[in-house]
Amino acid sequence: MAQLSRRHVLALGAGGVLGAAWLRGAAASEMPAEIHGISAFGDLKYAADFHHFDYVNLDAPKGGTFSLIPSVRAYNQSYFTFNSLNAFVLKGEGAQGMDLTFASLMAHAGDEPDGMYGFAAKSVQISPDRLAYRFTIRPEAKFHDGSKLTAHDVAFSINVLKEKGHPLIQLQMRDVKGAEAVDDATVVVTFAEKRARDVPLYAAGLPIFSKAYYANRPFEESSTDAPLGSGPYKVGKFEINRYIEFERVKDWWGADLPVCRGSNNFDVVRYEFYRDRDVAFEGFTGKNYLFREEFTSRIWATRYDFPAIKDGRVKREQVPDQTPSGGQGWFFNTRRDKFRDPKVREAINYAFDFEWTNKTIMYGAYARTFSPFQNSDLVAEGPPSPEELKLLEPFRGKVPDEVFGEPFVPPASDGSGQDRNLLRKAQQLLQEAKLTAKDGKRLLPNGEVFAIEFLIDEASFQPHHASFLKNLNTLGIDANLRLVDAVQYRARVESFDFDVTIQRLSMSATPGDSLRTYFTSQAAATKGSYNLAGVADPAIDALVEKAMAAETRDDLTVACRAIDRVFRAGRYWVPQWYNTSHRLAYWDVFGHPKNLPRYAISDYASGVGERTLWWFDPAKTAQLDQAK
Repeated sequence: MAQLSRRHVLALGAGGVLGAAWLRGAAASEMPAEIHGISAFGDLKYAADFHHFDYVNLDAPKGGTFSLIPSVRAYNQSYFTFNSLNAFVLKGEGAQGMDLTFASLMAHAGDEPDGMYGFAAKSVQISPDRLAYRFTIRPEAKFHDGSKLTAHDVAFSINVLKEKGHPLIQLQMRDVKGAEAVDDATVVVTFAEKRARDVPLYAAGLPIFSKAYYANRPFEESSTDAPLGSGPYKVGKFEINRYIEFERVKDWWGADLPVCRGSNNFDVVRYEFYRDRDVAFEGFTGKNYLFREEFTSRIWATRYDFPAIKDGRVKREQVPDQTPSGGQGWFFNTRRDKFRDPKVREAINYAFDFEWTNKTIMYGAYARTFSPFQNSDLVAEGPPSPEELKLLEPFRGKVPDEVFGEPFVPPASDGSGQDRNLLRKAQQLLQEAKLTAKDGKRLLPNGEVFAIEFLIDEASFQPHHASFLKNLNTLGIDANLRLVDAVQYRARVESFDFDVTIQRLSMSATPGDSLRTYFTSQAAATKGSYNLAGVADPAIDALVEKAMAAETRDDLTVACRAIDRVFRAGRYWVPQWYNTSHRLAYWDVFGHPKNLPRYAISDYASGVGERTLWWFDPAKTAQLDQAK
């Protein structure tokens, strides 16, 4: 890095403002070195002259169609429907796959926890205070209409997403101060002091929109007009609520970049939409789509016996999942008075018999979740370490004493479906919370009957509630299940109009600013956020700030374990289950890399799996047609 003058050193104390000015105006001899990639803690696997990611197949043929149903959703997207091609705002139901149509400043490597390398940006320079990033845009980058992609487009995109993007985007961009184009090739993105280490990574991965395209269009509106993109695919044919296709751009400017070689192999990526998961499975057996990641253990165990499985035309694979699974469970809306008491929430935990549910309904396919950081080394175990205690001690007396001992783990049942010992414990907790029983009904302190509505939008979840609701009714709680359509479900959840609903907290290997969206008071008050439980604990708020300020991976691990302890002590959810592997089924017309990258095995895990890394195999297709 270049030597700094006293003037430049003084500038670094100005919270990034003068640092950004320095990046804009310093002489070339004074600028920091240009680097080809970034990560949360500066560790990168690939050198500046790398040719391609290790896991791709450079000889993968181009062509064919990859078709699937949605398995991951973000922002305003739904698994079951779409009515808008704007997938980055609150309004409408955004189409799956729109990310394929946009380039970003940098692209993730699938074999690193958070490494990113140059995509639309060929390099970046980072101010010594790390509060300003100066990206240099590749001269060959262009939009699908042939117009040049410039730094002005990047600055527009970052600023408009911060101002008008989906609330979750706005929340994660709280510490992005803004972006400014110095010239056509140079954009400076500035960050707030004490920002999380992953905030620049988040900004570098955002879609780049055309400033000219939105000159006469409102960015925040739902629309069925395909926005102008610059990614490897563009929107093709679609029918609202039924399907959407993305066509590979044949002469795409980025095809020979190191981050893109050997990927984006399909001519068409097509999403099919079904309102019912069982009907969707029948669609797969009929070859209406070609790839399916199976999330229903009942179907995986009992229904993969159709003719195409037996004669080998459909293949099945189980690939170990070595990434954080996050936490899935029933989340209480603690904004409602009836769920304010942690003892009430804990009592409801004792009514769920995971062992019976797993054995009877899920064919023993799952392990029990107990942490939002499940399947990672961020899970708290045993008494707090000295490093954890250092973070937790300031909150002694303000958080449950349990935080300083063994973390809460959901009780194991006898597997009967109605464990009397656990129900007695639940009854005791309800009595302690002053919820008395009268004429077989559990009453709230105000005299009203304690009623709980479980809100879902997937019929496949109905069997998992039966025993749970029966046990709650045994306790005198008027518990019922409400199945609504996808549009109504999203509207109710985003406005926090529910008692209890199912959510999956998706955690990266290096969580940072995203922790805000799940756990903080700010997110609890932000409609559309992922903090469905309404967690608003000053201790967790402070610990999230500690995690975001972590200087090393060890510091981050300690902070997340401390968050885990306080969250689990709050009994904000009834933890469900997680799968230790990816269950993949596909018509045998594809090839895929021999060594699938740990952090991009499937689209469910990373959003950049099968669609980008697999390929269509013409020889297999001919064999399949012959067999048919």
